[in-house]
Amino acid sequence: MSSRLCNQLFHASYVSGAFGTEWSVKYNQQEICALKGSTVFINGTFTHPGGLTVNETFWIIDPVPKVKPTDLSKNPDYSGRAKYFTGEQKQFSLKLSDVMKEDEKQYCFRIISNVHKDKWMGKPGVQLNVTELHVETPEEVTEGETADLTCRTTCSLTDPTFIWYKNGHSLTTKIKNNQLHLQTVSSEDAGSYSCAVRGYEHLNSTAHNLRVRYPPKSVSVSISPSGEIVEGSSVTLTCSSDANPPVKNYTWFKEGGTSPVGSGQNYSIISITADHTGLYYCEVQNEHGAQNGTVMVTVQNRVSAVWIAVGGGSFVLINVLICICVMKKGATGTDHRKIKQDDVLYTTVTHSRSSPVQAAASSDSGAADATVRIQNDVLTSTDQQGEPQYASVTFHHHTAATGAQPVPPAASRGRQ
Repeated sequence: MSSRLCNQLFHASYVSGAFGTEWSVKYNQQEICALKGSTVFINGTFTHPGGLTVNETFWIIDPVPKVKPTDLSKNPDYSGRAKYFTGEQKQFSLKLSDVMKEDEKQYCFRIISNVHKDKWMGKPGVQLNVTELHVETPEEVTEGETADLTCRTTCSLTDPTFIWYKNGHSLTTKIKNNQLHLQTVSSEDAGSYSCAVRGYEHLNSTAHNLRVRYPPKSVSVSISPSGEIVEGSSVTLTCSSDANPPVKNYTWFKEGGTSPVGSGQNYSIISITADHTGLYYCEVQNEHGAQNGTVMVTVQNRVSAVWIAVGGGSFVLINVLICICVMKKGATGTDHRKIKQDDVLYTTVTHSRSSPVQAAASSDSGAADATVRIQNDVLTSTDQQGEPQYASVTFHHHTAATGAQPVPPAASRGRQ
């Protein structure tokens, strides 16, 4: 009986102290949830028996019975990251920077007085939990459906305000607590999503892709090669569209026809003719729908495409002749300063109402002649008909020094 009483008195003296005032350590929180990489503060207050002097205070982690506690600041894993603060009103604080997952432990405040046996440890301590942010989204959503994206943590943060990002740009609407709500999903909602907590925007979550399934859209048809299409050439029509999943079936039609003219993303026409002129469209389809794209194909007749019309009497013709004359003179290798002033260059121009191909094949198809005379860089011409026609040209060069005479138009045409 007396032994039990002695034990109770000893415990009371240890708790209350030799001078009758209790030891106490009170933490503001018994459990703290912190973001990985953030800075956390563990705060509280303490009291000690009167008449004692506090010589030292420090923090320890995961205390073990009958094992001397080690000062946290001397632990190399916390070097440079743990700082202690105490106030005149017996407040205390532990500042722990760059929190890591390995910091998930129980933290206790330790007090050492000037009396060897009067010391105190605040047990149980504060449990620190460390979390990262993680985005949860459906793997795929079909256009028109509803989708909720959730910013998850492994512990409960204190009054967090969540921020959402799409492709790196912050979103300001559709946010409710830790969820991003997409009422009616469209293809524009597809992208990379991440979340963060206000005040710790630099500690955002890993991005997660939201895939949206939708039917083909923005269908376009291109022609290769581009430019004028001439009979006998080959062209390829290519159909492109935006779709998820990608288009499976391409079918080609020509306006006015009842049956497809081709299949596949590319449709080629070899040795095209005027009969191929018309409106073409391709139908693209995936498992969510179909869409059409059109293009107009216009084929030019080869003969009309290669004719060179000469209009305005001899104006265009004369310009062509001047260029050819300069080339002819350059080809002789003769210095212009050595050519005599009375050198004359003659040419016969044959005008025809038919195409150049027909004019070359027949010399009696109603052709009319014109003679062009170039002397001393002055060009004159005589033309029997003034209306625009097609032309073929032959040049003959004679010099006055040799006594040669101009070749009559009829003779010149015979040499073509």
